[in-house]
Amino acid sequence: MALRGQSLAELEVLCNHLYEGTDLAQRMQAEKVLLELINSPECLSQCQLLLEQGTTSYAQLLAATCLSKLVSRASPLPVEQRIDIRNYILNYVASQPKLAPFVMQALVQVIAKITKLGWFEVLKDQLIFRDITADVKKFLQGTVDHYIIGVMILSELTQEMNLVDYSRPSAKHRKIATSFRDTSLKDILMLACSLLKELLAKPLTIQDQQQESLAMHLLKLVLNCLNFDFIGNSADESADDLCTVQIPTNWRTIFLEPGTLDLFFDLYHSLPPMLSQLALSCLVQFASTRRSLFSNPERAKYLGNLIKGVKQILENPQGLSDPGTYHEFCRFLARLKTNYQLGELVMVKDYPEVIRLIANFTITSLQHWEFAPNSVHYLLTLWQRMVASVPFVKTAEPHLLDTYAPEITKAYITSRLDCVPVVIRDGLEDPLDDTATVFQQLEQLCTVSRCEYEKTCTLLVQLFDQNAQNYQKLLHSSSRNPLEITVQEGRLAWLVYFVGTFVGGRLTYTSTDEHDAMDGELSCRVFQLISLMDAQLPQSSNEKVELAILWFLDQFRKTYVGDQLQHTSKVLQESQVGIGFSGVWIYLVLMKNFNICCKILFLLRQHVAVKLYMQDKNVTSRTWLVLSGTTGMVYARMSEVLGITDDNHVLETFMTKIVTNLKYRGRCESVILRTLQFLNDLSVGYSLLKKLVKIEAVKFMLQNHTSKHFPFLGISDNYSLSDLRCRTMFYTALTRLLMVDLGEDEDEFENFMLPLTVSFESVTQIFNSSFEQEEAKRMLIGLARDLRGIAFALNTKTSYTMLFDWIYPAYISVLQRAIELWYQEPACTTPILKLMAEFMQNRSQRLNFDVSSPNGILLFREASKMICTYGNQILSLGTLSKDQVYPLKLKGISICYSALKSALCGNYVSFGVFKLYGDNHFDNVLQAFVKMLLSVSHSDLLQYRKLSQSYYPLLECVTQDHMSFITSLEPRVLIYILTSISEGLTAIDTIVSSSCCASLDYIVTYLFKHIAKEGKKTLRCREISQDGQRLFNFMQQNPEVLQQMMSILMNTIIFEDCRNQWSVSRPLLGLILLNEKYFSELRATLINSQPDSKREVLDQCFRNLMEGVEQNLLVKNRDRFTQNMSVFRRDMAEALRSEGASDPGSLDMMS
Repeated sequence: MALRGQSLAELEVLCNHLYEGTDLAQRMQAEKVLLELINSPECLSQCQLLLEQGTTSYAQLLAATCLSKLVSRASPLPVEQRIDIRNYILNYVASQPKLAPFVMQALVQVIAKITKLGWFEVLKDQLIFRDITADVKKFLQGTVDHYIIGVMILSELTQEMNLVDYSRPSAKHRKIATSFRDTSLKDILMLACSLLKELLAKPLTIQDQQQESLAMHLLKLVLNCLNFDFIGNSADESADDLCTVQIPTNWRTIFLEPGTLDLFFDLYHSLPPMLSQLALSCLVQFASTRRSLFSNPERAKYLGNLIKGVKQILENPQGLSDPGTYHEFCRFLARLKTNYQLGELVMVKDYPEVIRLIANFTITSLQHWEFAPNSVHYLLTLWQRMVASVPFVKTAEPHLLDTYAPEITKAYITSRLDCVPVVIRDGLEDPLDDTATVFQQLEQLCTVSRCEYEKTCTLLVQLFDQNAQNYQKLLHSSSRNPLEITVQEGRLAWLVYFVGTFVGGRLTYTSTDEHDAMDGELSCRVFQLISLMDAQLPQSSNEKVELAILWFLDQFRKTYVGDQLQHTSKVLQESQVGIGFSGVWIYLVLMKNFNICCKILFLLRQHVAVKLYMQDKNVTSRTWLVLSGTTGMVYARMSEVLGITDDNHVLETFMTKIVTNLKYRGRCESVILRTLQFLNDLSVGYSLLKKLVKIEAVKFMLQNHTSKHFPFLGISDNYSLSDLRCRTMFYTALTRLLMVDLGEDEDEFENFMLPLTVSFESVTQIFNSSFEQEEAKRMLIGLARDLRGIAFALNTKTSYTMLFDWIYPAYISVLQRAIELWYQEPACTTPILKLMAEFMQNRSQRLNFDVSSPNGILLFREASKMICTYGNQILSLGTLSKDQVYPLKLKGISICYSALKSALCGNYVSFGVFKLYGDNHFDNVLQAFVKMLLSVSHSDLLQYRKLSQSYYPLLECVTQDHMSFITSLEPRVLIYILTSISEGLTAIDTIVSSSCCASLDYIVTYLFKHIAKEGKKTLRCREISQDGQRLFNFMQQNPEVLQQMMSILMNTIIFEDCRNQWSVSRPLLGLILLNEKYFSELRATLINSQPDSKREVLDQCFRNLMEGVEQNLLVKNRDRFTQNMSVFRRDMAEALRSEGASDPGSLDMMS
């Protein structure tokens, strides 16, 4: 029924509430009413009324939105109706060229969607929706407004054709996009370029808004053409610097025409900043054109034109004052090195001048650090890749990077130091707070700094000494100025980051002995700063300096400690042939002529046959270090200044720093977290662990891991519950250190666990009295996190048994009680459930207890109790809001499922024992699994990744080993489980889809074997197949369940990008053998939907699929089917790829 005038007015009020209302309740009510309009059978007529009689733009927008949803439905409208809608909108926008921009955009989107979804539709032997270009040309013959509408339609259509709709088959999208690319895209690009040339030929008036709008839409159209996914790789936009535009070969003429690039450079210089930015965006894509499009001479000429344009822009940089334009130009520069080799760049005529201009531009950009900071990444990318390419340049032309790269490095370093006082005094956002960006830029700078590394190190040493001296003066000044001290600490933080970056760069790049000596000089200064900073504790501490120091220590560890410190030559003392220069050498070392020592050593190392023999017994130990292996060069200077002679001494320094941070910086969560990450990294690797356990600081930690010594282990109200998370990492590292020499020493283990024993006893006493809930809760959360860290590090049966004997039965009941009391507080239940899930992990067969031990069954009983308790309690919460359902319910359920899955597939419990002895713990936990599952919607199962990745692997375990339980379920539960499998088969996550395939395979195999046994008609088989008969009866009553899943799998194999082909093939054979009639119907449907010329080929494909496949599910037969399916998938794709084949989307196997 059409709306009357009054109803139309009310609807417009609702539109205003929806689109610009501030009252949340009004907006929700308006949305509810308008959704009813979209789903109304009279929607089309009402949309027409809103467009023709609506008085507000929001009413027109609503009509456009409704039409967009109508034409995008999975079950499409009739072809004639879609043609009528398209023609109506074309006429409407032609008659209303002054519509609000957002309304016009929405209506144009409807036209684009209709055209894309109907691209292969045929009416009266014509591809009816492909005449859109002819319709657009009519707009181009009208006024400027009509001109703009025509360009908007082409632009939106190009973008829509490139847009992947993941709710539809990807093969259908790819076929449409490919056809559009081959038939229309080139013509659209040529049309846009010709229109831009016409526009550029006219006098451009900045005040002419129509002219600006036309230029903007034309540039957007060109950009959409160049951004098209030509080969279907769906490139990740986040990998911007790696992008190459795969231009089709038949577009070569456009790109070889010099006027094409000149057009966009001219547009850049002629248009205002907002539009020149779009012109540069187009040039970015032109610069990213694949190399193979050109021959070598053509590529050189094309590159020359690009470089000429860059030179013109840099010689007149006024337009780069706009942040957007500046950003696009930086991207343009980065793309030049992405797609062209340094050897090609240096051959360009104007290279010396252009590289000078780019260097000056980069230096200026770095000095103005506050202007467009996100663009610096692209400039550093350019220089990083150019410097990295230097060893591969074969041409004689100078690359000049040894001149300009040190200047870039210097500009970056000095600009970051200069920004510190400005940031602190003006309260600006500190670049150091964005650590991800800082680390990314430092990694790039590391490469650039390796060009003329000596200059960089000299600069850094000079700046470090200068700032460290100023800092010391400020600390010892009678009138301490806190602001100046903070500024100096900020500068030191940057300098430490630089040192850490350069030291860490040794792993990636070829390093000389002289470079290692320089690293030693730099490292000495940071180690001295550590002593200076720690001497001020506990009175003062600077978080940024501490984080920078931890970054440096980690980089030094990766480069010069442990596994990295493999001596490349024997120690000098082992040599036997002598050269009589010991006195000179000792003199040089003692006089600290370090550079001369390095040069002598370097020369000696060039003559491998020369072996040194030092006759003088007074040579100091650091002399041996200098001559013993590559990394010894670093320790030589550190030995002289700090007394650090090898990596053992460095490890002592590391552990002292870690203990200091944990003792005195307990309230700084970021420093504690980074310190514990560093400790955790140190504790990985047996060779390092053997050295660490000998250090006094480590022994201290193992004996005193209490809140008295390490405040972050405290549970006071001053600490938030999130602060306790880092405890797991701490105890993981600590337990790894304990395990080195523990062996079977139970007394040593008990001593280590003593602080936790005391805490558990305190909690037990609190529980047995009228207890303070908050205190007990905090203690339990901390204990659960501590124990999880300990359990994670125990990977042997002996050590795990010690922990199990410690916790069971004394303390496990405390955890059970906590789950009962605080089930609706995730902050408490999540750590306890995660602890139980970790206990259930049979990692490295650690749970394979002795044959006389019942520990496996006892552990499972406790896990069953906890899961059942949590499941029953959490279901009592009832319906939860959307924002609460995951934290309060689904997260806990996913952890329970992970724990149960670990138990079921851990092979340390014989589950048949439970039924044999009347123990119901196994049945109870399976029933709890089902109850929790039924409280979760199918959409939530797939929407929440952690839940789906725990549920589907668990279901795979249940169907593999416990089909008797599955067959005993009520039909509604079985339908729910099978539906979840059906929906999971098409999941993007391969973990989910593969688990679904495996679960389905186990069910189908179980059913097939039952039917095969029934066919034998023996009494014994009939007696033992009651479970199978229940499943068989269910499938007979619900045949569509397996049929639908067969349809899904066939769709996946034929039409989709199947990433787990082997997994899909396993259940498919069983489904075909169980449903041969339905399989024949699917086969006939697909073949009959194709042209006559294709049918014989497709029929042969299906015959080949089942060739040699027998009526059984033996492994050999399955493997044969899998091989056939691989060939079948390839042949079907080839047969359906050609233009003569019908739209694959027209075959809906699931309908």
